[in-house]
Amino acid sequence: MRTRLYLLVLLALAAAAPLGAQQILRWGGDAEGGAPFVEADPRDPSKLVGFDVEIAELIASKLGRTPQFLQVQFTSLDQSAKRGDFEIGLSGIEDIPARRQSLAASIPYYEFREVLTVRDGDRGRYRSLADLKGRRVATLGGTMAYDLLLDAERTHGITAVSYDDDVHPYSDLVLGRVDGVVLDNVLADRAMRRNTGLFTHPGALAVGHYIVITAPENTALRDHVDRILRDAMKDGTLEAIFKKWNVWNEDQSELYARLVNAPSTPGTPGTPGTLGTLGTPSTPGTGEKVRSYLPSLFRAALITLVLSFAAMALAVALGVLIATGRVYGDRFSRSLLTIYVEVMRGTPVLLQLFVIYYGLASMIRLPAFIAALLGLGLNYAAYESEIYRSALEAVPRGQLDAARILGFTRMQTLRLVRAPQAFRLALAPMTNDFVALLKDSSLVSMLTVVELTKQTQIFATNIGSWVIPGLLCALLYLAMSLPLGYLARRLEERWRMPTV
Repeated sequence: MRTRLYLLVLLALAAAAPLGAQQILRWGGDAEGGAPFVEADPRDPSKLVGFDVEIAELIASKLGRTPQFLQVQFTSLDQSAKRGDFEIGLSGIEDIPARRQSLAASIPYYEFREVLTVRDGDRGRYRSLADLKGRRVATLGGTMAYDLLLDAERTHGITAVSYDDDVHPYSDLVLGRVDGVVLDNVLADRAMRRNTGLFTHPGALAVGHYIVITAPENTALRDHVDRILRDAMKDGTLEAIFKKWNVWNEDQSELYARLVNAPSTPGTPGTPGTLGTLGTPSTPGTGEKVRSYLPSLFRAALITLVLSFAAMALAVALGVLIATGRVYGDRFSRSLLTIYVEVMRGTPVLLQLFVIYYGLASMIRLPAFIAALLGLGLNYAAYESEIYRSALEAVPRGQLDAARILGFTRMQTLRLVRAPQAFRLALAPMTNDFVALLKDSSLVSMLTVVELTKQTQIFATNIGSWVIPGLLCALLYLAMSLPLGYLARRLEERWRMPTV
């Protein structure tokens, strides 16, 4: 009887587990962008607020589930949806052809306008992208606005600057690092409230829509979401949510009228040519996209290579000075240099990059490339110094004593006896550090430097897949790093000390 009872309990638990799991609706978004999309409640950081939060809660309620938020970086939302990390994703996600081809996308629930924001003093000078010829214009990477700026680079001669978030473009506009920002009107309105001295031109450079995404096989769930959104348009629920967040306008009334009256065909955004992509031309094939992106990937790889070589040169020069100071300096100098090394090695390089570029902006406005060079160089100098210090101290004391007996000065001993032997010992770890720096250069995309990994990320977002962009990126990194390893091995063989 007891055995049967245990079996019944186990069967009941097994049956209840799937039912319990079905009560949760996981939804993905990025809280870093802030209100009015998704952000931590300032009064209670454990809670989320924003109109996308309320729409997710509405969908979950209508499906009879409890919403559960999953934090995903904005540029990774598409890939996370494909993997099934969450059931639905919404965080100001734009309706673009590549997204509809690779995911199950809902009907639009909000219509936005891409607008140009400039400094208030330049409102009469910069009225359009054509007026910004030769100027830097910022936006969020992997968006419709970024594609607009890439077109403007070719047609109007502007310089498109890509950011990983939608906050720093406007703060850099205030600081004068860029001369304009192109993003949707929701973000522009928020920036106007947060920053003084900005002006947004009301004219639309383009029109787009926010949508809900899910995995491509979840068409049934997508159709449920479409019905929930259409019902919310009819009964005024969506209007109430958007009015609460001060983003409602007449564009939404016209959008909802078209959607509600359009045939409810599963998997379509609405009336062709008026909804979804708004008559966007047919998307080019993958092969054509790869060919069009290859020049950009090669340029980004060149930036990565130049930045890595320059940063390594700085790291080597500073590392030699730091190591020499720690070996030959007085107690005070050694203490200061030790503190520097431990601080730089004990804090994330990304934090150091942010401090140099954004934290020091009120005192000195470094160009993004220079800030990236300094950040990587100063960080790796600490690691290089430890390699050189240990290599210097590995030279046998007997040789140093012999040099002293022969009357060599301390500098002559370092230059003629100690340094050459230490270099042989340090060569292999130096090469490892250079390869590591080459890969760590991907972090500088946070400072608007479009290096290889950032350009690959934009490429992957625009085609809706990481497979081909990831392979191309890996091949380019290998093409840059493998020759370094080969060169290091040749030098080691050439300068290897006798073992007999």
